[in-house]
Amino acid sequence: MTVPVSDSPITDNDDSQKPSVRYPVICIDGPSGAGKGTVTWRLAQALGYQLLDSGALYRIVGLKAFEAGLITADASQVIDEMAVLDLTKSLKIAFVPNNESGRVDIIVNGQTVGDQVRNETVGGYASQVAVFPKVRQALLHLQQDMATFSGLVADGRDMGTVVFPDADVKVFLTASASARAERRVTQLIQAGQTADFDAILTTIKARDDRDENRSTAPSKPAVDALWLDSSMLDADDVYKQITQHCQDKGIFFNNE
Repeated sequence: MTVPVSDSPITDNDDSQKPSVRYPVICIDGPSGAGKGTVTWRLAQALGYQLLDSGALYRIVGLKAFEAGLITADASQVIDEMAVLDLTKSLKIAFVPNNESGRVDIIVNGQTVGDQVRNETVGGYASQVAVFPKVRQALLHLQQDMATFSGLVADGRDMGTVVFPDADVKVFLTASASARAERRVTQLIQAGQTADFDAILTTIKARDDRDENRSTAPSKPAVDALWLDSSMLDADDVYKQITQHCQDKGIFFNNE
């Protein structure tokens, strides 16, 4: 089950007005290609929780910033943080379930952008805008508000360290850069696209370096997270280990 993240423009929220109630939250953090999206989808479906793909939020902002000319393919270009913030606040974003594909359809300002958001180039744009504290703050409020409506499975890089530091379950799911590159190559080939392993590996390593070394909310495991390396595991193995961890933490699955 997935529900819209937001069908109205993002705004700066007054923390004093936020509801005090919070539902159970499961955080799945880690680098791109480690299998977070697959296990997050399965957990949300099994539990009837909302799904939050936080990485998609940054990809959306990166894509729209590129389309607006605020960033370019030249990663060394100086980017106007306030212009990106203004753009971020203007976006109407929704995550809509697609049970046929087993994926989340992403709707931005009334248009589906899923295929665009998920490509490697936009992943690079996402890392560029994710370094901006003001942009991260605007999206932080949006993400935290989701836990005031129902249980939530949050997929990202700093869900358990920054967004939901008091989450009920925290997992850091990782894999070697080469394993993640191989998976991406397979995905592209299955989609009928060409794939250059070396180029993809270089992109993944560069993104990892930016995400792990940025000054604001760097990607790292929460101290109380389950650390799981999926390099040699398939999706079912990952799911079984994480569901067992959830149950150990008091979250139970009726169909397990």
